[in-house]
Amino acid sequence: MKKNKVVLKHCPNFYKIINFDFIEDDYISERLIHIYKDFIFNIDTSKKTDLEMINQIDFVINKYIEDYYFRDEMKRSMLNIKVERTNDIVRDIVEGIINCFDSYETGYTRNIYFARWI
Repeated sequence: MKKNKVVLKHCPNFYKIINFDFIEDDYISERLIHIYKDFIFNIDTSKKTDLEMINQIDFVINKYIEDYYFRDEMKRSMLNIKVERTNDIVRDIVEGIINCFDSYETGYTRNIYFARWI
């Protein structure tokens, strides 16, 4: 029980993420939320790197929920994530998701989008 409290302390967007209403046919959103829940509750809370990683994935999935452009980009990127066969496949997928976010942020900050009002 104490482990769950530590995890929820590092995931301020947990309830927002698990209560996200996605379209019924949106398989990628469903899998992302499932991977998120699997990962955050199966980490070792004594490792600082794991706690930082759940903090990052919480931020990334929250960004996925809030930002339409990022959601669209992530759906395209998720189809291209390559994972090696290791003991912890979920961790490798989470690292791939975080890397997709990092590449989106570097590309997004280089492009300037202007809204056009007619």
